[in-house]
Order: sequence, then structure tokens, then C-alpha cells
Amino acid sequence: MRVLYFDCFSGISGDMALSALLDLGIEKDFLIKELKKLPLEGWQIELSTVHRNGFNAKQLEVILEKSTHYHHYGHTHGHESEQEHAHRSMEDIERIINISGISNNAKLLAKKIFMRLAIAEAKVHNTTPREVHFHEVGAIDSILDIVGTAICIDRLSPDKIYASDLQDGHGFTECRHGKIPVPVPAVKEIFAEKNIPLKQIDIEGEMITPTGAAIIAELAESFGSMPKMEIIKTGYGAGKKIFPLPNVLKVVQGELGVFYSTKTRPPEVCETNSGA
Repeated sequence: MRVLYFDCFSGISGDMALSALLDLGIEKDFLIKELKKLPLEGWQIELSTVHRNGFNAKQLEVILEKSTHYHHYGHTHGHESEQEHAHRSMEDIERIINISGISNNAKLLAKKIFMRLAIAEAKVHNTTPREVHFHEVGAIDSILDIVGTAICIDRLSPDKIYASDLQDGHGFTECRHGKIPVPVPAVKEIFAEKNIPLKQIDIEGEMITPTGAAIIAELAESFGSMPKMEIIKTGYGAGKKIFPLPNVLKVVQGELGVFYSTKTRPPEVCETNSGA
């Protein structure tokens, strides 16, 4: 059984999740080709390798042009800039995803992740998920992070996904409404909805973003220690903040229920792992 294990020892964000999945071997060109199927223009993706406390990790950056366009199909003709269309409703997000050419599985997963965000934001702002207007999460880079993650998960097709316990920092962070405490309200609501335990640690700053919280809440079926498995590959995705501990998300790809001793392991597998 093929599984993924998200080790969130330094929290999780959308770009960290997507970077770690790319580090597992998803081709950047494939991801860009799929994301280009979204009716969004004026963006580029840069992928680099950075070093975090001894870790080599992938770091993804979405580069936006000054005037970023969104095609409207069946509604408004012409283009709107990202600034003019910074507030997107759940209906807007679903339309962007539905009219794209990505796989049906990726569409469904991306919409489920966004719905978790909408439900959380609705509770925070005392409204309904359909009436929520996303601000930061409606921005193009967050759309690309969520849809890109869904595309990668569909490509990897794991049978099960697990995650570590979640921990966040403390203090305050800036958002559109001003300074808010960490963990931010949307993160707490997302975790409350699925009964996910959350612990604060002695690190100042936001380690779990609402986008990251929604991604892991939708993907993982349980939280805790990594299950016993044959490890195939490990991917590392770096966050952009610098913390005392490595700001890296680790995603382990492995097989459950297939174990060999060094005596019974096939020779070619022994050879492959002999230098580890």
C-alpha cells in the first residue's frame, strides 16, 4: 500500500506542501503545464534549492506580473487586475477550477480544500461559506499552491495519507485586518472542524497558515507518529521564514506492509540502499 506521511515539525503552508511534493519527483514542467490550464494569467513559478539547518529543501516562489489577469467565462467580458479582483467568493474559486482542464480528481480535491477554508472563515466572520469572500487565500499564489498540491497528489496517487501532530508558534502576525494572534482564527477553526490536536511551541511567529491547515486537514486521515513502512523517497519543502528550527516540511513516500530483512531483501534493493 503506497502512503505519504507529512512530517509537520515546523508547521505547514501551501508553498511548503507544494515544494515538498515537487521534491518527491513531480516534474516542474508537468506541474506548470497543468496549472496553465487554469484561467489565470501573468504568473511564473521559480523553484530553487535552499539550505535550512543542514537540510537541502525545495522552495517554490510564485512571481506575479504587475497586472495579473483572470478570464471570466459566461460572466464579465474582458480582464480584471489581481488588485481589482483580490476578493474572490467560493463561487469564483469553484468556477476557476471547474472550467480548467486539470483532472477531475485534482478538481475535486482542490475544491474540498477551499471549502474547508470557506467553512472556517465563515465561522470566524459569522457568515456562510458561500458568502465568504477570500482575501489573502483568494490571491493567485494561494490558488496555485492549493490546485498545484491537488495536481501533485493526483499524480502520486497514494492509497493513504498520514501526518504528524501539528504545532504552531505564538505571538502575532499581520493580515488584511491588522495584527491577529497566532495560531490565527482560521487555523483553529479548520482543526476544530476535524478534531485535529494543535500544540503551541516556544517559537515566535506563524508556522501554520490557513492554506496549509486546510491542505493537511483534507489530506490526512490520522495524525501522530509515522507508521512502520518501507521508505521509498523523502521530499523537503522550505518555508520563507527563518526560525530557530529548520522551517521545512518533510513528506515521506513509502510502502506499508512490505518489509524485508537484509537477508531476504532482493539483491537489487540491497545494492540501491548500500550507500545510505
